[in-house]
Amino acid sequence: MRELSLDRLRTLVAIADLGSFAAASKALHLAPPTISLHVAELEARFGAPLLLRGKPRVAPTGAGATLIERARRLLADADDTLDAVQRQVAGDAGRVRVGASTGVIAHLLPRALEALNAQHPGIDVQVSVLTSQASLARLAAGTLDIGLVALPQPPLGARGLRIAAWRRDPVMAFVPAAWTDIPKRATPAWLAARPLILNDSATRLWRQTAEWFAAAGEQPRPRIELNYNDAIKSLVAAGYGAAVLPHEASAGAPDARIAMRPLRPALWRALGIAHRVGEADGATQRVLAVLRRT
Repeated sequence: MRELSLDRLRTLVAIADLGSFAAASKALHLAPPTISLHVAELEARFGAPLLLRGKPRVAPTGAGATLIERARRLLADADDTLDAVQRQVAGDAGRVRVGASTGVIAHLLPRALEALNAQHPGIDVQVSVLTSQASLARLAAGTLDIGLVALPQPPLGARGLRIAAWRRDPVMAFVPAAWTDIPKRATPAWLAARPLILNDSATRLWRQTAEWFAAAGEQPRPRIELNYNDAIKSLVAAGYGAAVLPHEASAGAPDARIAMRPLRPALWRALGIAHRVGEADGATQRVLAVLRRT
């Protein structure tokens, strides 16, 4: 069975509202034979008359009245759908899917979302906690619109993705303040000799940290690996171990039970904004613009 045509339903509703084929023809800017054809096709589809061709007005039959009632809802839904899509394309409203790590979501995204809401309150940002690799995979699959990912990443042109540098934050040592003899700068050798709580091996930060230790000839085995920076900091505050984590300026000072020290040699966490090439609708472009200014 073929699907119902919205154009034909619109014609039927216009005839019912205006009372004649001629008035509907004029209102819809359709030739009279086209109006008659639309009605004939609908009546053939349902196998029953839908209109009583009386004078002075055309009136719906029982079946016609049922169809007209439901047609009004269908046409209203279609108009609402068209308006919603057009507003998203124009950047006035819509849903934008963003993937980022827990640290980025906790300390960097709120300021961007606050600015976005002030400028474009109709845009709804849906945030997912994802590793950089998961964000890139979902971008390539079309199930994510923007990924805030760790840099560097391999060339992504073949996957139809683009990454632009966004920001750079220092990676610091987070150490229980109760420990004694905490140096002014934490070295790989000093940290490797202590219990560690590090990011899990699926993250870019884990690889950076492993390379930082390896460059000094150290290969520590952490007692815990997590992909949740705030949980790691809570364990550090409880005295369970030290951590190596990025420190965003907007995050403020850590818990008083944590001593934060720069690393020697210094280490930085660079982030980029990833998105698909040439496919961004207006709402996604608005979010990208706000992120770039944040």
